[in-house]
Amino acid sequence: MTTGSPDPGPLDRNDPEGAIAAAAEAYSNWGRWGEDDRLGTLNFLDEAKRREGAALVRRGVSLSLAQRFDRDGPQRGWRRRTNPVHTMLDTGTDAALGNQGFPHGLGGADDVIAMPLQCSTQWDGLGHIFDHGKAWNGRPAEQVVTSDGDLVTGIEHMAPYVAGRGVLLDVGRVAGADGELPDGFAITEEHLRATAEAHGVTVGRGDIVLVRTGRLARARREGWGEYAGGPSPGLSFTTAGWLHRTEIAAIATDTWGFEVRPNEFAHSFQPLHQVAIPHLGLLIGEMWDLDALAEDCAHDGAYDFWLTAAPLPVTGAVGSPVNPVAVK
Repeated sequence: MTTGSPDPGPLDRNDPEGAIAAAAEAYSNWGRWGEDDRLGTLNFLDEAKRREGAALVRRGVSLSLAQRFDRDGPQRGWRRRTNPVHTMLDTGTDAALGNQGFPHGLGGADDVIAMPLQCSTQWDGLGHIFDHGKAWNGRPAEQVVTSDGDLVTGIEHMAPYVAGRGVLLDVGRVAGADGELPDGFAITEEHLRATAEAHGVTVGRGDIVLVRTGRLARARREGWGEYAGGPSPGLSFTTAGWLHRTEIAAIATDTWGFEVRPNEFAHSFQPLHQVAIPHLGLLIGEMWDLDALAEDCAHDGAYDFWLTAAPLPVTGAVGSPVNPVAVK
């Protein structure tokens, strides 16, 4: 089992290579669950934790935490990511004209959708990000993800397991103005801990943590703009230690990139991803819609709930759309 080194210390904003390397060494979970592991931090979400989560259903109210999947989404073509294209294969018109070939007046409708797996509410799988050619658990990236997909940690392996205790940390409401954080706001461990204290909840082993910044609410009010890839509030690189120590199973935000944008180092791109996915083995969700949940939590004062958020078992995929459902 890899236990990691001591905390790497203060953040040197002029040394991204050094900071990433130090955090990767300090917070590595390589070997923690054996050399064949495919689940990463989902190993923390065990049967006891699911029973704990299921016991949180009090009122029976269910809330979808997904954005819509349609052509009016946030994508602008970066890395060939597009919004979903939905096409009807059979329609009511076809049925009314009687040209579908079914007997006894039967008619029907069918449709198809084409989209990148990470164009809307989604999970980042363990094969999504590498660090210096290494994938989760120290495997060579070229042996993990090929043109045939993720041959080792495809997201289909996670499909049965993402259900348990969800915890909302509405940092936008606690630390922001009118429930929203400004672009470039770096959420630190102190912000996360203060928000949990304000909500009266604890965060720990096996939890699925949802961090609301208010960025999606602003995009809905002002238009998508640069929501997908532009400036945004998000987690600070310095939260890598908190993500490791708390032993959470997964984390999701209402932003495109999970971590603060612009990133905190000069000439860097998504450095927290570079540590969290290939080294911690952390399951990361992005573009979740947490606004209705936040309102409900503020109304009833309960910030933990049963959460189910299974990825689609697309064989060999490095990400997946998801319709998370919180039940309170």
